[in-house]
Amino acid sequence: MGQANTLLHIRGVFPTLRPAEQRVAREILENPQRAVHMSITELGRRAEVSDATVVKFCKRLGYKGFQEFKILLAQDVATKPEPVYGEIEPGDDLGTVKHKIFQSNIQALQDTAQTLSEGALQAAVEVLLKAREIHFYGIGASGLVAQDAEHKFARIGLSARSFVDAHMQVTRAVLLGPGDVAVGISYSGDTFEIAHAIETAKAAGAATICITNFSKSRLAQLCDIVLLTASREHVFRSGAISSRIAQLSAVDALFISVVLQDYDRFQACIAKTRQAVESRREV
Repeated sequence: MGQANTLLHIRGVFPTLRPAEQRVAREILENPQRAVHMSITELGRRAEVSDATVVKFCKRLGYKGFQEFKILLAQDVATKPEPVYGEIEPGDDLGTVKHKIFQSNIQALQDTAQTLSEGALQAAVEVLLKAREIHFYGIGASGLVAQDAEHKFARIGLSARSFVDAHMQVTRAVLLGPGDVAVGISYSGDTFEIAHAIETAKAAGAATICITNFSKSRLAQLCDIVLLTASREHVFRSGAISSRIAQLSAVDALFISVVLQDYDRFQACIAKTRQAVESRREV
């Protein structure tokens, strides 16, 4: 089983790995170039696990064994060197913070461009085009992304709403039915409220889509269509910085793809809404 990028794949499944397997993953992610040249025993020793655990780690990721994993990792390291930009530290000056933030966002976009499946995008476009009603669910920073999605899809004449309150999400989700679409947005994919709303919408008969960073998360397992992002959050995770940028870009890709399916119709809607806004501006 080949992956578009082995390192992105490891990050995507990291939360679902067992503790010993996570130690193997950390050792690889911290220095991929070094890991490529290690034997299974050397990698196990550095991660403080047995050879058998390294093999289980490889198989859990979907590879036949350590050798296949190492070959694909070597290809990634050779063709896509892993840039190191570092975490933001409390003592960083303004220039360093600026550099790290922009590099982190750039990396999140590049990684998401690799991870976001075109097949999944196409499937999402098809159900959204036919949707009677579209719900976007998000909380916190992901709630802002849900509101952005509503703004875009409503402007082209689709019946789109965003809900950022947990009670509103579930009470509206239960009223959906076949022909409707519910989109859950969550970086971790394990936000209880979003998973519950999506589960409710699915039980009501709606098609379900999620935008998340982790393919093995509860939300991803619940949804019919999974749109994967690939961002890294560290010390300032509560700020949801690069993950929000990745989610917004996934929404943009989805929105533009929908527009292009019926360009004249949707462009006319955009022109009408733009004219309505411009007519209110002072001359």
